[in-house]
Amino acid sequence: MNPRLKLLQPYPFQKLRDLFAGVDPRADVSAINLSIGEPRHATPAFIRQALTDHLSDLAHYPATQGGEELRRTIADWCRARHGVELDAATQVLPVNGSREALFAFAQAAVDQSRHVKRVLMPNPFYQIYEGAALLAGAKPYLLNTLPENGYRMDFGRVPEDLWDTVQLLYVCSPGNPTGKVMDLDAWREVFELAERHGFIIAADECYSEIYPDEAAPPLGALAAARALGRGLDRLVVFNSLSKRSNVPGLRSGFVAGDAALIRDFLLYRTYHGSAMNPVVQAASAAAWRDEAHVADNRRQYRDKFAAVVPMLREALAFDPPDAAFYLWARVPGGDDAAFALELYRQHHVTVLPGSFLARDAKGMNPGQGYVRIALVESLDACIEAARRIVDFVGERG
Repeated sequence: MNPRLKLLQPYPFQKLRDLFAGVDPRADVSAINLSIGEPRHATPAFIRQALTDHLSDLAHYPATQGGEELRRTIADWCRARHGVELDAATQVLPVNGSREALFAFAQAAVDQSRHVKRVLMPNPFYQIYEGAALLAGAKPYLLNTLPENGYRMDFGRVPEDLWDTVQLLYVCSPGNPTGKVMDLDAWREVFELAERHGFIIAADECYSEIYPDEAAPPLGALAAARALGRGLDRLVVFNSLSKRSNVPGLRSGFVAGDAALIRDFLLYRTYHGSAMNPVVQAASAAAWRDEAHVADNRRQYRDKFAAVVPMLREALAFDPPDAAFYLWARVPGGDDAAFALELYRQHHVTVLPGSFLARDAKGMNPGQGYVRIALVESLDACIEAARRIVDFVGERG
């Protein structure tokens, strides 16, 4: 087997299962799971209908590039959302969810002929970035994102002589787990560094459509590039329907950006065998064409934040996210794993220890002392979970 597999750490949710092993939570209260970022709002009926209406398409092999209708629909959405004109034939590629594409892209993008290969990523981070880098034969370089710098990646901490080894940079905006959004100055810095040092930018935007203010959607990489008057060279953007349209089981997303990078990634995927199911393509096109269900989705999250944030401020320290459906909260006492374990044992509420989403870097684990709370359950369940968390912290003194 590939020896690089031994470099992979257990996934955060495996760590959580190990933490809870042998623990019996209270039996007199219902379980509330706010640990995993899995949307629980109902999948819109018209998306389900599109699936059933196209079941006959299962009789055909799909093209790896995806059908023209879906690619054009995605290009139209990018124009409406980000103000950019994309060539649907060369700059858009449907993928089976952003997760598989974020992983696969590193396998295609890392130049194996170079002796030293590095992939930059934020810390804490979506764990796929690290696994993708390691299995591509590269070494992850972690940039701690801390409250004192607004949870931004501090590129000034990267040694100057290390830049020549960097081939790929993962950025996540809105961020997981912090919910922070990169502004235009942050994007300007990223683009200038990529042009100066010749690396590729992989922009993970799977939370871009979950935001509080209907009049102020988060700035994305495509719109930032347009605002700064640059093209899309060295830039690929990843997005997904999972959070936007409450279809995590559909496994549908897209990659868009630099046509040369998309061309080479398509070649890789042709051999990888990752063409999107034609039935899924039909449902995906229907989802990308409709914004009403997405606005209603945001409304439901706004209602939960409005109810839960004032309650949790009595017990935990946090800044509301710019976007996404997470709270990144500092816990009393600083031991995030112990906090999560006892909250589960005593109140049957599951949250994710922040240290499980990060690695030790520069003498610290920047997730230590935090928990990620995903407001994915119903409004009533989120309110009940908040009440239990407040009670739990009060009981601990």
